[in-house]
Amino acid sequence: MKPMAQMAMVMNLDKCIGCHTCSVTCKQAWTNRSGVEYVWFNNVETRPGQGYPRTYEDQRKWLGGWKLGKRGKLKLKGGGRFRKLLTIFANPKLPSLDDYYEPWTYDYDNLTSAPLQEHTPVARPRSLITGENTAITWSANWDDDLGGAPDHGDKDPLLKDIADKVRFEFEQTFMFYLPRICEHCLNPSCAASCPSGAIYKRTEDGIVLVDQDRCRGWRMCVSGCPYKKVYFNHRTGKAEKCTFCFPRVEVGMPTVCAETCVGRLRYIGLVLYDADRVLEAATTPDDTDLYRAQREILLDPHDPDVVREAEAAGIPADWIEAAQHSPIYSLINKYRVALPLHPEYRTMPMVWYIPPLSPVVNVVRDTGHDAEDHGNLFGAIDALRIPVEYLAQLFTAGDPEPVNDILRKLAAMRAYMRDINLGRPPRAEIPEKAGMSEEDMYDMYRLLALAKYDERYVIPPAHAEQAHGLEELATECSLDYEGGPGMNESGPFGESSGGNSPIAVENFHMLKDRQTSDTLAAPVDKGNRVNLLNWDGKGNPEGLFPPKNQSGSEAR
Repeated sequence: MKPMAQMAMVMNLDKCIGCHTCSVTCKQAWTNRSGVEYVWFNNVETRPGQGYPRTYEDQRKWLGGWKLGKRGKLKLKGGGRFRKLLTIFANPKLPSLDDYYEPWTYDYDNLTSAPLQEHTPVARPRSLITGENTAITWSANWDDDLGGAPDHGDKDPLLKDIADKVRFEFEQTFMFYLPRICEHCLNPSCAASCPSGAIYKRTEDGIVLVDQDRCRGWRMCVSGCPYKKVYFNHRTGKAEKCTFCFPRVEVGMPTVCAETCVGRLRYIGLVLYDADRVLEAATTPDDTDLYRAQREILLDPHDPDVVREAEAAGIPADWIEAAQHSPIYSLINKYRVALPLHPEYRTMPMVWYIPPLSPVVNVVRDTGHDAEDHGNLFGAIDALRIPVEYLAQLFTAGDPEPVNDILRKLAAMRAYMRDINLGRPPRAEIPEKAGMSEEDMYDMYRLLALAKYDERYVIPPAHAEQAHGLEELATECSLDYEGGPGMNESGPFGESSGGNSPIAVENFHMLKDRQTSDTLAAPVDKGNRVNLLNWDGKGNPEGLFPPKNQSGSEAR
């Protein structure tokens, strides 16, 4: 056993409303600059749909991820070292800009500076790549709310094997939202594909990053990632990807996408896994067994043997404690309601999903029956308008059994809690039919429906002898270069509107204090001192002005 720590995320798809707040805030924080106009580290897809980039799930076309060789050994679908050497200067397996989309803005100057005329001036779309007038034909979310389903829905790669179960007629169609970030895999094929060794997985928390100094722009990582979450900056010639907001995570703060999520559907926590068994799990012969194999390599943080081995491996005690309180392990292995995205890619992804149940309730309600009765819900799952087979194609390599089990648990939870909320005696037979105890079902309900900030985000701060060890000034940031995310030559009004902004651990500590404070200006443990950098100008916090005496005048 070789315990290692991994930061992981679970998203409850039942709560996603498709508002794209996570995408916008991530864009503002990480890719709001030239060279990556088309890049979205976080994007929200409407399913069914082609996704972003188009048909990224069709690995027969893109050759991403891993496959089993004839002797049961893992091989990159895109080929080994010899093939990469032959194609190193002309990689043919890359999405083009058309597969992503050509980003655009509008000629707003024409609206404000056009002379008086008979017709109202318009703001034509202009390409952010060429600066020329362009026609808008695709975007990162063209399938939004199934807007393009009649014309493009049949191009969803997941529908090829279940086309007879999906119809795009108005009365039969279905949809749900799927937020996506980098999976920060345990067995990342992007890192294995990089000839320069620029992509690495941090040993302390498992976050996968790109070393900008070592990157040579071969773009093999873009081909190797089956989720297509590694991007090429056409201005700098470097690869970039989601960083799991590591400067925030290092001080115990959640990622920007999780912090700003309107639906509160994201959970972040630390899990422990056995590094010695990752290869064994990734080489599981049957694709449908990969989900169970990955779940089994996650270690129980309450097991005394695991705790002892983790301490021996140098994992800090407070990190082990954080793993014991992690919502991730509970959702994956205790309640077993979370599933990985496309385990058949054999990358061992660490962003998991709770499949959506809401359409089941709608189907039952439309028939005039009680939509919260567990008997009706259990029956409706078998005739779900979202085919269980489609969800299985997404999360279990086509095996519908785990998806059915999860949907039954979620349906049972709704029926069980409905009795409690209406003041009726709880019925123990409901959780029993779902294979759960009453206590576990209530705890699962509390985690999914009522969990507070500190319960959804259990993130231990990084360990360092001095804060400067985690500090990266804008001129030294591994992702900083001309126009980079260190915000060099960038300010609140876009390019060249500000100076250097330091990315330092102290700044993120101040931000965390501000966001978790119960007072308007400063945390309560600061006594009567007020940090003006954290004060938003609201209220009259104690300590900001001199105290008043009994007569009402300020004390001298």
